[in-house]
Amino acid sequence: MSQTPVLVSPPGRRGPGPMPGAAIHALDLGLVRRAGGRLPGEHRGLGVGVGTELAQIRTYQVGDDVRQIDPSASARTGQPHVRQHVPERALTTWIVIDLSPSMAFGTAIRLKSDVAEGVAKVVARLGVRRGGRVGLVACGTPDLQVLPPVGGRRALGAVDRLLARGVAPDGDSERCGLRAALTRVRALARQPGLVVVASDLRDDVPWSRSLRNLVAAGQQVVTAEVLDPRELELPDAGVLVLVDPETGRHVEADTTSASLRTAFAAREAQRRERVSAALKRAGSRHAVVRTDGDWLLELGRAMA
Repeated sequence: MSQTPVLVSPPGRRGPGPMPGAAIHALDLGLVRRAGGRLPGEHRGLGVGVGTELAQIRTYQVGDDVRQIDPSASARTGQPHVRQHVPERALTTWIVIDLSPSMAFGTAIRLKSDVAEGVAKVVARLGVRRGGRVGLVACGTPDLQVLPPVGGRRALGAVDRLLARGVAPDGDSERCGLRAALTRVRALARQPGLVVVASDLRDDVPWSRSLRNLVAAGQQVVTAEVLDPRELELPDAGVLVLVDPETGRHVEADTTSASLRTAFAAREAQRRERVSAALKRAGSRHAVVRTDGDWLLELGRAMA
């Protein structure tokens, strides 16, 4: 794992909120389809091993598992024969989560980091079902944080501990961005599986090529774009002093100006159009999960 960065628990942190069982069950079915279309037991692995589908019957050799001796073949030939099966391949799910300072923003029910945390926790819990494994790459910090794929409670505990630490502090401009995280997943993911990205995608699509490379390598990708309503338009709230959490730079804005509010909304709409087009070209499913809405429902729709 990379060097542990300094992370902070953002003010106003409330957590992801309720996660109803019915919605999670629907997500479970969607995850199976996104990750390969079939349940474990139907995923063919390479070579032979433990499984349910017969690969071949061959003559017994010293060292073979005697429990695999086939009585019928042995009786017909007069020599002991063993059965070999096609090994089942457990599904591997990768989570890419953005811990950059901008994720600490939120003006509605919860912060953007709360929504991203919920996405990661739900996907992790679904990913370890049926013997699956979950890995995680966290970006937006000076060094990528990598949790290698493991299964069961070990995976869930590692994910929960990392998410509990918070996000990078404001003004921490030395960061490994989403592009670096996607490139790392591409290098680490040895088998086709599922990649779920939770980010506000504020770094203006330098990640698009890395995302296309993931899809081209056989990964099913779902991108959860985390959005706060105040990022879409400015309210008429007088003169505001705003701080860019990514750089720490202060900006004064007179929000009583209708032309300023119109220009802000138009520019943000153009940015979101670029993001949506980049995700579509890359072949990623796109879920818009908002701080003022039912993020779990929107994630489920994207994975259906």
